[in-house]
Amino acid sequence: MSQFISVFDMLKIGVGPSSSHTLGPWRAAEKWIQKLKENEKFHLIDAIQVDLYGSLSLTGKGHATDLAIQLGLSGADPEYLPIEDIPDIIEKIKSTAHIFLNNEKSIPFYSTSIAFNREFLPFHANGIRFRGFLNEEEISTQTYYSIGGGFIVQEDDHLEKEIEINKKNFPYPINRAIQLEEYCERDNIAISELVFLNELELNSAEFIDTELHRIWDTMLTCMFTGCHTEGRLPGGLNVKRRAFDTHQKLIKDTSYTNTKEWIAAIRSTEVKFREILKWVSCFALSVNEVNAALGRVVTAPTNGSAGVIPAVLMYYLVIENHEADFNHIKKFLLTAGEIGSIFKKNATISAAMGGCQAEIGVSSAMAAAALTELLGGTPAQVLSAAEIAMEHHLGLTCDPIRGLVQVPCIERNSMGAIKAIHAAEIALETDPKECLVHLDNVIDTMWETAKDMHKNYKETSEGGLAVNVGLADC
Repeated sequence: MSQFISVFDMLKIGVGPSSSHTLGPWRAAEKWIQKLKENEKFHLIDAIQVDLYGSLSLTGKGHATDLAIQLGLSGADPEYLPIEDIPDIIEKIKSTAHIFLNNEKSIPFYSTSIAFNREFLPFHANGIRFRGFLNEEEISTQTYYSIGGGFIVQEDDHLEKEIEINKKNFPYPINRAIQLEEYCERDNIAISELVFLNELELNSAEFIDTELHRIWDTMLTCMFTGCHTEGRLPGGLNVKRRAFDTHQKLIKDTSYTNTKEWIAAIRSTEVKFREILKWVSCFALSVNEVNAALGRVVTAPTNGSAGVIPAVLMYYLVIENHEADFNHIKKFLLTAGEIGSIFKKNATISAAMGGCQAEIGVSSAMAAAALTELLGGTPAQVLSAAEIAMEHHLGLTCDPIRGLVQVPCIERNSMGAIKAIHAAEIALETDPKECLVHLDNVIDTMWETAKDMHKNYKETSEGGLAVNVGLADC
């Protein structure tokens, strides 16, 4: 039986630049501390060692994995920690050679306390092991795997806290896309309505609306911040932020002071084809430039692909429907979340397992499906849009230069957003009964492609652009 994955599992608020390499290890550190307390060992340990394996090690420095672990061990919450506090926390650990574990006790912590091992553990490409010591004797060892989108598991209990879905606890148990389509046709409801009914089994309508508001507000703030921040990104590649300049050329008037005024200003601009392309690209670039600078973003379904969904939703709000309200945003996010969950159940959303098709490809499919529903598409057309978007991302590799979530990652969000809009338009003009490929077919194909893909192209920085572009070219 498959497991239930909530929209709030697929769309998480966190800190960049990577959901699998930053948010996942951060959450793993928190979970280890929780285990220490449950086993009454937290107050005993006087030293710790953290070992990173596989992709987490190979691109860990560029993905700020070491920083995320230190923040997680310090007890900082990635959803609420003020971004501006991060440098001070890290600098204090470095300068004092101590970490304030869970903000409760100080223990030694050195540059060697986090080890980068090229070895891959058998369960998943993103392995992390925490070890706790008392008087040099190891008294705690826990191994976690960051499996994409901020999800973490342990090899022996990776399903223990997921909810088995069946008719007894969910009105619409879903594992495959065909089930989703059949339910919608049988009960004559939209995908977003079905998802909402399932979510109600876990949370109140008020909670769902509040959290979806918070997710969209985070996305909107991220776009706003990215469009108003100039300069260059950290990490050593000296990548220039482009959203700022693009935004300045497009907006003309910059007298607004908040996001509401900003949206109104954008709606009043020209909407010729080239301007639309530029706006969508600007929205996507802005999010992932914030992500690359360790800013706050929403995994959608990952940090590396966080710009696609907000860019496409913003496109709908400022180009397609100026009368759109929260109900439209809610439908979009619910639909997108469900499509993402089907990919996660049947394939992967981890670039370390499937290449960039698992991140940008999935996010593009999620956005295409959600946009199609808002544009009046049938459930079958919604699934067709997701299929079209993923079909044209199949085989996309993950080869970040220097392990940073910058090149080619930032531009790929722009391309994924444009493809999503195009896929929605094709789906709306297509009779799904005439389609040869169903969404389930393309998900299966994506997973087979992921398994066949050489490991050098799965977020290791050992192939592709990462080795063929010299630093002088950046």
